[in-house]
Amino acid sequence: MPKTENQKARRKKSLLFKYACLPLLALSLVFWISSATAATPFTDTPAVAENTQWVLLTGCLVFFMNAGFAMVESGFCRSANAITVLAKNLIVFAIATVAYWVLGFGFMFGDGNDFIGLSGFLLPPDLSPLTGKDYQGVFSSLKWAAIPLAAKFFFQLTFAGTAATIVSGAVAERIKFSAFITFSFLLVLSYSITGHWIWGGGFLYKLGFRDFAGSTVVHSVGGWGALMGILLLQPRLGKYRRFSPDDKRTWRDTTFYGKKIISMPAHNLSSATLGCFILWLGWFGFNTGSTLTANSQAIAHVLLVTLIGGAMGAIGATFWAWQFYEKPSLSFMVNGILAGCVSITASCAFVNIPSAAFIGFCGGVLVVYAAIFLNKSQIDDPVGAVPVHLVCGTWGTVAVGLFSQDPSSYSWSKQFFGLEKGGLFFGGGTNLLFTQLFGILLVGIFTVVLSAIAWIAIGYLIYKVSDTSGSDFNVSKSLRVLPQEEVVGLDSLFAEGNNIKRLKREYIQAQRQRRSWEQKYNIRD
Repeated sequence: MPKTENQKARRKKSLLFKYACLPLLALSLVFWISSATAATPFTDTPAVAENTQWVLLTGCLVFFMNAGFAMVESGFCRSANAITVLAKNLIVFAIATVAYWVLGFGFMFGDGNDFIGLSGFLLPPDLSPLTGKDYQGVFSSLKWAAIPLAAKFFFQLTFAGTAATIVSGAVAERIKFSAFITFSFLLVLSYSITGHWIWGGGFLYKLGFRDFAGSTVVHSVGGWGALMGILLLQPRLGKYRRFSPDDKRTWRDTTFYGKKIISMPAHNLSSATLGCFILWLGWFGFNTGSTLTANSQAIAHVLLVTLIGGAMGAIGATFWAWQFYEKPSLSFMVNGILAGCVSITASCAFVNIPSAAFIGFCGGVLVVYAAIFLNKSQIDDPVGAVPVHLVCGTWGTVAVGLFSQDPSSYSWSKQFFGLEKGGLFFGGGTNLLFTQLFGILLVGIFTVVLSAIAWIAIGYLIYKVSDTSGSDFNVSKSLRVLPQEEVVGLDSLFAEGNNIKRLKREYIQAQRQRRSWEQKYNIRD
């Protein structure tokens, strides 16, 4: 009895503490709002209006890419996990919005040092449309763009959300929803720091590293975070099994470790194909909007290059997948288009159309070989996020150092490229190529280390607050749902899904029946 009273007393104290904090939080919020005075009015001009309309339009296209990701990922996964995948794609942008507003935008573009921005948190007022020497504010790395600060923030936010969304499909069908949400918040912060190095006027930009629309800044960062999640989570149950004596063993369905690769087919390729078209459309905004100005010549060139890159990616992936599987694959057509778009993203403002075709085609080929290699290595990526975003993002960044035109080739190169020489194949030498390789390596190491720490820390936190804290800590078990939940499908964990208790009972009964048959007929896996 005294024990119960102590628990009640602790609960009351906890509630009192929470309610006591609410007035303090409200007062702090009021003080912050009152201190955030409005910026001095500026005189709008037709050029500022045109630039703003263009950036907001393309930002909306990039935002709509989240629908494409949701369709592709849910279509590629099994039907029992469709609700979960859709939920992750929906919530991740909300999480990214808060993370980027509170800290991310300041880390990425705020004035600070060569490593990180140290100002501009919670989006303070700013005389953003004033440019050059007339600029007054704490986002000096963006002072060249004559658009309001809100437009700059919105467009860059859509990129941050894209980086976080990449992880969703790679860890699908086995991760706990809470673990994914927490990691998404932390990845946006990691993305913002490395983004500062390249787009925020940091040390990589000063060294000459160039990534126009984000092959490394967005796609490789999301890909590295996804890869670490895959490695720590381990494959889905039943994805790789031992061969039975009666199985026909072929090199196509055998891993490097002698296991059998079990096909887990996509449940809705119609959805995945629709999502691919949405993403391809969104990419026209993704790449062209990165001009942040309504420069008609630059916009037209970037859009056409993006289209060519995606088309050649589809052709490259279709051809090489046909060679490997001896029949065409719609899944690789989808990922080939995405691979081509990712590959051309870094260089779309700096290369000519023939170079774009070659870059996109190579991206399509790479995505096939990368997917096969990961599968044979027993690295389970249900939607191919790592081959598309990490492998092709890396290739696209290298392509800048190989195929960038001489800066005098295009009228916009002085503003966007900012270097005296182009890539290796156009008389620029090896300096740009080595800088690109150095930047890829540095961003990769930083993101891998932070992602690994984040995943392990999240797993340990879940372990400490769970009922299994008495057992030994295992990061994979802490991050994953229970085996019976994975077998019956993660949708059972949502209110819209089936009754989890009934499904668990059915799972246990099926397991008992299976073991009974194994004992009766002396069957082993």
